[in-house]
Amino acid sequence: MAVVHFTSHLSKFFPGLREVNVEAVTVAELVQRLDERHPGIASYLIEDHGGLRKHVNIFVNQNLIRDRKTLSDPLTDNAEVHILQALSGG
Repeated sequence: MAVVHFTSHLSKFFPGLREVNVEAVTVAELVQRLDERHPGIASYLIEDHGGLRKHVNIFVNQNLIRDRKTLSDPLTDNAEVHILQALSGG
């Protein structure tokens, strides 16, 4: 089971979003499970074609995921996942 951590900025869009345990084998499955708990979060993280949005980064065990197109990176038992959103502006 993966432990998922989020940037605090995402809680503005998804109230109640906090660290959560998720049963998933790949990052894609993890995003799907998160969307079941927090409807709309998948479309916030994933583009229409299925790839990770360019302003979003996902780290698994402190490593940036490699597959930004299909999110096929595997998750190990007790994986630590961090979902980060890049902020920009002036």
